[in-house]
This record gives sequence, C-alpha cells and structure tokens, in this order.
Amino acid sequence: MIDCSKIFDLIDEKDAIAFLRSLIEINSVTLIGNEKAVSDAIINRLRGYNFEIVTDVLSDKRENLIVSYKSSNHDKNSKALIFSGHLDTVPPGNVKWNHPVFGGVLKGNKLYGRGSTDMKSGVASMIIALECLNKAQIPLNGELRFVGTVGEEVDCIGAKRVVEKGQIDDAAAIVIGEPTANKIKIAHKGVLWLKISIFGKTAHGSMPSLGVNAIMGMNAFINELKDYSIPFESHDILGESTINIGTIHGGVSTNVVPDQCTIQLDIRTVPGQNHEDIEKDIRNLLEKVTLQNSMTYKLEKINDLACVHTESNHPFIKLAKDTQKALFQIKEDAGGVNYYTDASVYSKHLPEVPVLIYGPGEPQMAHQPDEWVDIQNYLDSIRFYISLAVQYLGEM
Repeated sequence: MIDCSKIFDLIDEKDAIAFLRSLIEINSVTLIGNEKAVSDAIINRLRGYNFEIVTDVLSDKRENLIVSYKSSNHDKNSKALIFSGHLDTVPPGNVKWNHPVFGGVLKGNKLYGRGSTDMKSGVASMIIALECLNKAQIPLNGELRFVGTVGEEVDCIGAKRVVEKGQIDDAAAIVIGEPTANKIKIAHKGVLWLKISIFGKTAHGSMPSLGVNAIMGMNAFINELKDYSIPFESHDILGESTINIGTIHGGVSTNVVPDQCTIQLDIRTVPGQNHEDIEKDIRNLLEKVTLQNSMTYKLEKINDLACVHTESNHPFIKLAKDTQKALFQIKEDAGGVNYYTDASVYSKHLPEVPVLIYGPGEPQMAHQPDEWVDIQNYLDSIRFYISLAVQYLGEM
C-alpha cells in the first residue's frame, strides 16, 4: 500500500468540522429544491484550487455539481474514479427535535442536524479528500471526479441528468458516500413504488346501496395483496424482497359513500427480480378485484430503480477492503444496505462498473429526528477516500 500519511497531515480537523456544519446549516430539503445553495458553498470553498468545476442547472435553485481533479500527466483515455453524493435532504418531519434542525450543533463526539448522516458528511469528506490531494499535488494516473446531484431523496433526477449528459461514461469505478458507518457495502435493494387508485360510485351515506364503496374495494385488494407471494430468490447479502403499504387515502366525509381510494406501495427488490413482472402481477390482482366489485382502477409507477450488486471479489472492492484494513486494522465481509442510492441509475447505465457504498453517516439515523454523525467516523472517512483514490489512481 502507498503511504498517505503526509497527505493526511494536510487535514485540518477543526476546519473539516466547520465545513460540514456550514453545509448542514443550509436547508436543502428536496421538496423546496435548494440544492444550489450547497453547490455554491462548495464552489466558494474550492476557489483558488486547481479544479475543473462544472455546474448543470436544472432550475433556479437546483443544480448538479461536478468537481474534477486531474494531474498534469492526465490522459483523456485514462480511467476515472467517481466520488458521488447527493446535495438534498429529506424534510425534518413533524416530530420535535432536541437540537435545531439546521443548527449543526456539536455535542461530544456527535454533530447534529438534518443531513449530517444522510449525506452531507459523505459529501464534505469527499470534497476535503479532493482538496488534500490537490494541496499535495499528487500525480494521478487518471481523474478523480466528485459528482454532486439533486433530488436523490425523491426520484434521483440529478443522477438521471448526469447519465443523460454522459458525464460519467468514462467511469472505471464509483464510490457512493451514503451512510454505512464506514463499513464496506457492495449492494442495495431496488425499489418499485406504485400508486394505486380504485374508483367506485358516490352516494349519500344513509343510502350506501346506491353507491359503490371504493374503500371496500381497496380493502378487497389489500386482502388479495396479503395472500400474494412476490416471486424472488433470497439474495446472499440483501435477503428477501418486501412489500409495504406506505399511504392510504379515501373518502371525503363520514356521510358520503367514497368513490375513490388510493394507496402507495413500496416494493423493495433483490437481484434476479423483474419489475415489469411484479407490476403485471399487481395489475392482475387489481383487475380481478375491480371486475368482481363493478369498479375501475388506475395504476401509476412513481419510482422504478434497479438493485445494485458488485461481486465481493472484484479487484476494486478488494482494494477497498485492503485500504480499510491498512488504515483501521478492520477486516470484515462486505455487506449490503436496504435503502437505494444514485447507483441505481448509474449501474443501469454502466452495468460493468464496480460500485462501492461507503460513508461516515450512521444508517439508522438517516431520516430520523436529531440526526447525527460521529465526528471520528467523519474524519476517518476523509482518510479512507484519500487513500482509496491514491491506491487506485496514484503514481507515488
């Protein structure tokens, strides 16, 4: 392994923490579309460095950010290592927080705030890793590229834009900085979200026989769904496929027969499953129920992202394991996560490119009130990203 200790000496820990706090203080909740403010903060920090910076504006307050570090001997045909992170966060929710949502409060060894775990700590550590490599003027046999995207928490619209523009077509390997508590992950489940509406006929609540109750129709469909066994083969890392009814809405008033009921399904898939086949099965159940009850239905696909899996014996994953062992004396099997990432979009486009999921955030704190990241994990992840880039691209 190449010794990176002199590069590590360039990490200013207080400054690294302050930088992360500054990103947490920015409200970049997906629903308000303010990721440009995060992008601007990163660009302002990188002024004076020898980076190639490209922004891609999706709307007034939303833009993807690409930061590239190329040494002087860079060749256009050399490989590119992609560091990927999203700039948005989920909303704070309706539960009371003990710390300010966007305060970036440091207490003990934890830094609190929305996005601290998911995933501004991953973004900040990747950016600081690029800074340190630039300061040290490390010659790279290729390009290290940070890709910051918008909208990952909803539909991965930023990653889709990256693929449409061919901005990672030269990728040889991809690192996703999502929360793994600095553990090596090589797989995540796919996601299929379906919005299902069943339509009946309205009537006065005192005369239900004159109407067709859509809620009762949905109840019949849910019962069919309970008996439905989703076809899958258990994956050695990701386990089983799952179905969850996430929302249900129906009716307008107690004294009115409801003529519409809507649910949303969250289906998580594992390698080997076909989303089109699952959707077809669900549609068959709907046709059965609505035909029996003189109703109609509408099925909408609102999210469709593939699962991701890189073999644990892939050379890039083995390099990541070796890097982790050399730095932290940790040796463990690579695992998987249940959440999805931008890698769903990237891997569909570049199926042969290995994907490593590795970030300082705590997976169980993602989307939670009083979200936090462990400061030591955050600082260690900077060292890991630096070392991985040097081992993979360096010519020291």
